[in-house]
Amino acid sequence: MAIDKKYIGVETEDRYIDVEAGQLKLFAMATGQTDPIYCDNDAAKAAGLPGIPLPPTFVFSLGNLAESKEFSIAEMGINLPAVLHGEQTFTYHKPIYAGDRVRLKSKVVDIYDKKGGALDFIVQDTTAHNQNDELCVTARTVIVVRN
Repeated sequence: MAIDKKYIGVETEDRYIDVEAGQLKLFAMATGQTDPIYCDNDAAKAAGLPGIPLPPTFVFSLGNLAESKEFSIAEMGINLPAVLHGEQTFTYHKPIYAGDRVRLKSKVVDIYDKKGGALDFIVQDTTAHNQNDELCVTARTVIVVRN
């Protein structure tokens, strides 16, 4: 069943999340990050940073922690067990640190199919701004749905 293209352009509401040092430390440990700046505030400050920085790719986790209350891909009639994470890209504009309050907003920018409709693709862009309304990260997620 093809995903209705009427969802192209649908945006989530602004979602807010406070970045916690403990979450960053656990993520860094789980992903094998050995640089102490990702786990220790003193090490981060000794390196000239204002605090513990977000480890690479943690923005994706922020999106999962601050889910939209107004829109989700499940509303598209998708069989969630058929969903695969196809691709993820990040463009970093400004660092995010523990203690920051991040505003996330996501938008469906494309829906297409391949293999005669056997696979549907949902392309979603997400922006992350800090508490000063500075753009920190833009992320693109490609979700694959097996039909």
